[in-house]
Amino acid sequence: MRYQISGKQIDIGEALQTHVKDSLGTMVEKYAQRPTDATVIFSKSGAEFVCEATVHLSTGLTASAKAGAHEIYAAFEKTADKMEKQLRRYKRRLKDHHRDRQQPVDVFGAATYILASSEAESEDAEPESLQPIIVAEMETKIPSLSVGEAVMQMEIAGAPLLVFRNEGHDGVNVVYRREDGNVGWIDPRLE
Repeated sequence: MRYQISGKQIDIGEALQTHVKDSLGTMVEKYAQRPTDATVIFSKSGAEFVCEATVHLSTGLTASAKAGAHEIYAAFEKTADKMEKQLRRYKRRLKDHHRDRQQPVDVFGAATYILASSEAESEDAEPESLQPIIVAEMETKIPSLSVGEAVMQMEIAGAPLLVFRNEGHDGVNVVYRREDGNVGWIDPRLE
């Protein structure tokens, strides 16, 4: 497993990096046999240290957790506990999908854009153009998953929605969390 351990405006020592690699490696291997990479970022918010961890699994799932504490090691331990709870909660589902999936998840690239908010203009003024102003342009990856895997990925990541390529027909689909607590699925069919 590849590790990327860094700090935002704080120095991360070798002892902390070794502790993170050992603890995270042991925990992730216990619940997911084929992790690919992990990113752990430490930062400081006031008097508190904050730890954010993201682990990508070969099944296409991404588990992430974030926690804070007054000591940097305690912040990591709280984050690791949250991640372990997520992986333990979905262990049976992960095992079922892991057994079915022999190959890693295929991903394809897509462009992501951040558009300027229209709130900056006054409500009475007419816009000069109907084309939005692009603030940022980035590259993202869209996984090729089954609907069940997509829902599980969305729940593990705690995301409000997930865009994915449906393995059944190679179409782009969306699953999202509805206000009533259920999960919605958008499956446009081209005829």
